[in-house]
Amino acid sequence: MFNYFNKQEASSLGPVVGKIANQEIRANQLLRRGSKWAGGYGTPSDGDDTNKGSQPVRVHTKNAKSLIIYWSRSGSTELLASKLADKLDADIYEVRLQNPYPANYQKTLARANRERETGNPPAVVKDMWSLSQYDTVYFGFQTWAMTLSQPMQGFLKAYGQEFTDKKLAPFETEGGYGQGDSISVFKQLIKEAGGKNNTYTKPLVVDGNKVDQADHRVSAWLKQVN
Repeated sequence: MFNYFNKQEASSLGPVVGKIANQEIRANQLLRRGSKWAGGYGTPSDGDDTNKGSQPVRVHTKNAKSLIIYWSRSGSTELLASKLADKLDADIYEVRLQNPYPANYQKTLARANRERETGNPPAVVKDMWSLSQYDTVYFGFQTWAMTLSQPMQGFLKAYGQEFTDKKLAPFETEGGYGQGDSISVFKQLIKEAGGKNNTYTKPLVVDGNKVDQADHRVSAWLKQVN
């Protein structure tokens, strides 16, 4: 258990709250309780969405039947992905953008709003390996402006056709206002890209500033999925 609330933290990125594939996870959101949360508004990036300080997480083995795919800006979705990874014998793929978002919150917000309004999500780096070995795929993303976050939309536009005859299990973080139409958009983008005959599980939805408290919910959800 990471005891980070009692430590002085100089970095705006927040404390180290976990690890995924031996990479440290920081999540400033977890320091924001009560009125400080503000639905996630103004939360700093964890720095990794710029892909300047670390490489994207990649775990690819020959025998895994499950895959965790995620994109995270502030660290909370990555922390949630790590909780799944701790309980599953799964490969891991962190989505990477060709043109990463800036670390500045306001600049990221302005860009994401433009992408949503124009229907042009960011292009992803296309280095996904073959998905034929996987039966179950877990998707980690965020609710942005009450819909599916733009990076995951970009990923599904690029790779949605690869998801056919699979069990798809979405898990998401949000600001406390609900998931909006994120799940319906998630399903529609896969269908439009050519993915078919999939089984969709009930999503796991967690407030972004409470992911550290979600262990029991993760365990219960995984039992339902499997």
